[in-house]
Amino acid sequence: MIWGTLVIVTKRFTTVKIIKEAVILNWEFIWEYLPLYQKAAWLTVKIGLIGILFAIMLGFICAIIQYYKVPFFKRIVGVYIELSRNTPLLVQLFFLYYGLPKIGIQTNATTCGIVGLAFLGGSYMAEAFRSGLEAVEVIQTESALSLGMNRYQIMRYVVLPQAISVTIPAFMANIIFLMKETSVFSAISLMDLMFTAKDLIGLYYKTTESLFLLVVFYLIILLPISILGSLLERRLRYAGFGS
Repeated sequence: MIWGTLVIVTKRFTTVKIIKEAVILNWEFIWEYLPLYQKAAWLTVKIGLIGILFAIMLGFICAIIQYYKVPFFKRIVGVYIELSRNTPLLVQLFFLYYGLPKIGIQTNATTCGIVGLAFLGGSYMAEAFRSGLEAVEVIQTESALSLGMNRYQIMRYVVLPQAISVTIPAFMANIIFLMKETSVFSAISLMDLMFTAKDLIGLYYKTTESLFLLVVFYLIILLPISILGSLLERRLRYAGFGS
């Protein structure tokens, strides 16, 4: 009986020791490869920001076309939005990276990442901008027309100030979503954060440490964007725009 109890206690202490050893991080490994993650984070942010800027421009143009119901172009925008939103970014990147060279268009991984992110983000931004523009009541534009304002003045002074406040939550959510989507860039050999983490796991089997650094760097990138979005939304609401 005593021997059986000793065996159980020994097994429990061994289990606890194994769990502790599994939880403890190898800080030497983390500090050694921290510069590699910093370099990968910079590449991720650079490609992400450039892609998002193009997505904003593309989305705004598409939203204006939808808002004014421009003939012919409205249908093209509709097809683009459905195609972009209903296909994964990974598939789009494979088409750009592996498909375009087949028809004689030479490109590189960085360009494919930017174009793919802009193509995907443009559709989401277009819907966010469109919802903001259409949230402004028609009576306000009619009142502006009765005062002699032209379309440009109405858009600049009446519609946009109110549409922006409505759009901010979806706009910031789209930015965070697109930054997170950069994690698939590793599939086309871009040395971003995800590529670095998978590479180190494959080489040294330091899964916990590699994923820990991956989570930390994504939090460093995304948390300020989330906080900025909340502050902008609150400030616009206090300024009298939005509900």
